[in-house]
Amino acid sequence: QVQLVESGGGLVQPGESLRLSCAASGSIFRINVMGWFRQAPGKQRELIASVTNGGNTVYADSVKGRFTISRDNFKNTLYLQMNSLKPEDTAVYYCAKFTRVWSWGQGTQVTVSS
Repeated sequence: QVQLVESGGGLVQPGESLRLSCAASGSIFRINVMGWFRQAPGKQRELIASVTNGGNTVYADSVKGRFTISRDNFKNTLYLQMNSLKPEDTAVYYCAKFTRVWSWGQGTQVTVSS
């Protein structure tokens, strides 16, 4: 069972950038779909970006044009580049893999505040 560990979260000011990384404990070559979810306080966890092995990406409207998801199968790592961050992006961010169902890592906190 491939485990996922996120890193790169932190406290930033509005307009700044962060890059999240997700290290998998094993090969992700056979995991076609991977993604990033986030959960803000008092809200449900939501899928904000996904990427397939073929490089196809899908984004939630709330992050489209600001966030970029990518994967490096040789490094077994998933990334989320987040630009032009807003206070409403504050949440715990989870890396996820889809193998019949979604499963997540432990999450990393992102706080956007002045």
